[in-house]
Amino acid sequence: MRKHIKIKSSFVFTTVILLMLLSSCAVKKYVPEGEFLYRGAKINLEDTLNIKNKPELQLELDNLLYPQPNTKILGLYPGLHFYYIGQKEKPGFINRFLSKKFGEEPVYLSDVDVNSTEDIIENRLENNGFFSSRITSAVERDSSAITAKAEYDVTLTAPYQMETFTVEKDSLDSISLRLVKDIELSMEETLIKKDMRFDLTHFKSERERIDDFLKQKGYYNFNPNFLIFEADTNQYDKRKFDLFLRLKEGVPERSKVTYILDKVNVYPNEALDTGEGVEDTTVYDQLHYIQKNEFFKPRRMDPYILLRPSQKYNPLFSKYTSRRLSSIGIYKYVNIRYNETDTITDEDGYRHLEADIRLSPFNKRTLRAELQAVTKSNNFAGPGIGLTYLNRNLFRGGEILRVTGSFAFEQQFSGQGSQSGLRSIQFGLNSSLTFPRLLFPIDFNNRFKYSIPQTQIKAGADYLDRSELYSLTSFSTSFGYIWKANKFVTHELNPININYVKLGNTSEEFDQILADNPFLKRSFEQQFIAGLTYSFTYNELVDSSKKGAFYLNFNFDIAGNTIDLFAKENNEGDRTFLGLKYAQYAKADLDLRYHYKLGTKGDVLIGRVFGGVGLPYGNSKSLPFVKQYFSGGPYSVRAFHIRSLGPGTYNPEEQGLNSYYDQAGDIRLEANVEYRFPLFSFLKGAVFADAGNVWLTQENEALPGGKFSGSFADELGIGAGVGVRVDVQGFVIRFDLASPLKRPAKKFDFEYDKPVFNFAIGYPF
Repeated sequence: MRKHIKIKSSFVFTTVILLMLLSSCAVKKYVPEGEFLYRGAKINLEDTLNIKNKPELQLELDNLLYPQPNTKILGLYPGLHFYYIGQKEKPGFINRFLSKKFGEEPVYLSDVDVNSTEDIIENRLENNGFFSSRITSAVERDSSAITAKAEYDVTLTAPYQMETFTVEKDSLDSISLRLVKDIELSMEETLIKKDMRFDLTHFKSERERIDDFLKQKGYYNFNPNFLIFEADTNQYDKRKFDLFLRLKEGVPERSKVTYILDKVNVYPNEALDTGEGVEDTTVYDQLHYIQKNEFFKPRRMDPYILLRPSQKYNPLFSKYTSRRLSSIGIYKYVNIRYNETDTITDEDGYRHLEADIRLSPFNKRTLRAELQAVTKSNNFAGPGIGLTYLNRNLFRGGEILRVTGSFAFEQQFSGQGSQSGLRSIQFGLNSSLTFPRLLFPIDFNNRFKYSIPQTQIKAGADYLDRSELYSLTSFSTSFGYIWKANKFVTHELNPININYVKLGNTSEEFDQILADNPFLKRSFEQQFIAGLTYSFTYNELVDSSKKGAFYLNFNFDIAGNTIDLFAKENNEGDRTFLGLKYAQYAKADLDLRYHYKLGTKGDVLIGRVFGGVGLPYGNSKSLPFVKQYFSGGPYSVRAFHIRSLGPGTYNPEEQGLNSYYDQAGDIRLEANVEYRFPLFSFLKGAVFADAGNVWLTQENEALPGGKFSGSFADELGIGAGVGVRVDVQGFVIRFDLASPLKRPAKKFDFEYDKPVFNFAIGYPF
């Protein structure tokens, strides 16, 4: 039966290809009489001079070619075909949708102005120093295919090269002379070098560089357009020139002088739309804090503000101050404005500014409720509710308190024997308190320029009652720091990270599960976990202008070493701390992703690899259960249920409760590739493939085939599928449907009749 279906699928695929070919040929009948489909142009750059940076020049000229031809794939014009069928008198709903989504308007030869393109190429060559180059063009028409192409032949002449570069300062008044001297100071980092060819782009970049330099020197009203470059070729017979930089005539005096801050006003609690109701002023560290009541303590805000009276104007200080204030997390808007306080230059050659820093906060307190519906691979399903209370600026120093309470009820609706009809009740109360500063015996806050590290304290408790099996009580607390080193890099260090897990009320059935698997039993016995965690994140996805962006996250977790110094051995030969068995292990994992934008319509291709390993040692023979890796599920290999892969080639006879605990490991490897594309409005689609598995570092007789070996590649679970995502302003509801292509240690076999449905919030990676 399966073979017959495969042959049928192949037939359908072939039929679709033939229809596309026929439709591609049919495109010709839509081309108006006398027109030719434009197939693009080519620039042949003839260089007999071995010029520098020829590939860059070729690319710059190629980018001038306009318009771009219609997309052609394997000899087909899919976009053009969809456009034409959508222009019929009665195209129908499907054709209108395809035309709107995938259609491309036809590009004809009549849309191309060859002579204008020649002029544009000539102008760009002159901007690069190649004057009097020879440009010829030709158009090639193919009457049978009704297409046409253009070709441009460019013969380069020797470029003009710079001999000297001079900043002119003759016949200048004292104010202009002071400005020019500051320009000369900037020449240590000039982009203009001897023997460089004439390049208008470099000259524009040099003006902007000088403008940035002058702004940081206090020239508040300076503009790069006040500078002009002039080239003189009269001194040379060969193609050389002298370059001169000078101030334009008529530059206003206020643009030629530096500005100093006289006063800095800070409004910690003011809406941008009103600017009203401010009365009391407190002066702290030369800054004027203006607020009705003390909304934010001046001494707590002071480290975030880099502006000070008597400073020269510096836009970098404004930029850094704005970013630092935004990073506190309690402000919706941060606005820094400067006002000129005089119109006359003083005897020292300065003018003066007053800075206003206006801050509009979020609502101080919020309460959010979440309703959830959960389904799991072990056939548990049920509702859940979560309540989150948020208090911003708790102690009037930017502190953020977050308290979350949760309740969930789950019922197992199918199972085998005694495993059916089980219930689960879960309660949780977790809190975090974030301080927007470094809590440390020594004050290092002023040493951080990009952003000030945050200190975060967490504490929580959870209770799980799995009927007729066990109850699990856990407590956790941590103390650590979060530091954003720059736009892309974030560090998170928790020197104190403690977890206490207490297993109780176990049934005979669950005791038998533990007895059958000594490794699993040891993982539950490790009640006390105390150690250190560190996370490093490099994220280029925050820069939306990047066509290709990397994301890297590295996590390191080590536990048990410090308390091992104070541990004692009990009667059973186990080392304990405060009477509790504790875990000793080291664990590290790396998550690497690459997002590549295809075009400008929102199509993205994403690749991801993940690798992690945990090594128990000392007082531990296995990783604690809560620290083990698992594979499968909506954020992993989506063609397999959560925790249903591995370890290795291990395959439980029954997918019951035992498998839920057994199918975890010390090593995890995964790879994913996904193509995302917009459908319409807030609806997006995806096609993906996933591969992965988990393994053990040691042999476990209860889990045969679970140990990691050199044949790990053959033990990967592989699947593929499609997805639909509802993306409303970054809030994503995701539906993915995937089927296995290969199970661990088995041959490829597309199990299209065993799809796995995944429902999740947010993108998988």
